[in-house]
Amino acid sequence: MREHIRFVHGALELLDQRLLPLHTETVRCTTAAQTAAAIRDMVVRGAPAIGITAAYGMALDAQRGAALSAAAEGLLAARPTAVNLRWAVERMASLPPDQILAAARVLHEEDIEINRRIGAHGAALLPPEARVYTHCNAGALATGGYGTALGVVRSAWTSGRLTRVFAGETRPLLQGARLTAWECERQGIPCTLVTDSAAASLMADGQIDAVVVGADRVAANGDVANKIGTLGLAVLARHYGLPFYVAVPRSTLDERTPNGAAIPIEQRDPAEVRGFGGQRWAAEVAVHNPAFDVTPAALVTAWITEEGLWRGVDGP
Repeated sequence: MREHIRFVHGALELLDQRLLPLHTETVRCTTAAQTAAAIRDMVVRGAPAIGITAAYGMALDAQRGAALSAAAEGLLAARPTAVNLRWAVERMASLPPDQILAAARVLHEEDIEINRRIGAHGAALLPPEARVYTHCNAGALATGGYGTALGVVRSAWTSGRLTRVFAGETRPLLQGARLTAWECERQGIPCTLVTDSAAASLMADGQIDAVVVGADRVAANGDVANKIGTLGLAVLARHYGLPFYVAVPRSTLDERTPNGAAIPIEQRDPAEVRGFGGQRWAAEVAVHNPAFDVTPAALVTAWITEEGLWRGVDGP
């Protein structure tokens, strides 16, 4: 699936992931500012997908003859944690304006092939008839069209190594329930949706063989910033002796950030925790709503990239 990000007729069309799985509507962007707003408001999300979208946003302003420095500044401010956004914007900003759209299309195609390689490397790590737990959505919707963590799941299913994927619902925006489960259903992959709080009991009951997640940024020392709740899963996996894999393209490895403490963590609207879809269920109390947490490198079994396994500070 790749129709969730399309550059057609001089505009960027994004599948509105906020409305899935009940509605499939498209948001149309014609400027970098509109693209930044779509990223900020989570019309599109997932580190590789954000990077691709930002590249196309730069192309929109390039074709209008607008100032690319202002376009880059607005896009970079949209979401601070995902390093792929910065990587893509800097890559586009280094080019002549008339080459940016073609480069953005190449970046999009490259991401799909990179994800396929990640999937193949990751599937080879899993035992036969594997049962995998994943968190948030690191599938086609979060990338150019194949997936990182869910790319490992897809490859394992295709090669006959996967029995089932357990998808944590991923509070507060339910990316696992709304997006990962939807992708698995469309691809015919056996999927069981569970509440986030069920992960420990599944592991204790021996129903999980591995945990595979994506990431929005991996620091130079291997610390991993990913959707809130990932740290808890890593701690549980260590307790129950399960491998904890992080599937990422090399572009998510940020050599300029020394460790997890230096990764900016996005704080989001308290309304996301107080309710969902226009329905409110919480009392009027203070809300703590970080979008991500940081998992120490010591809890990661291996980082799976398109080039194979990367093992943190010691390099590939």
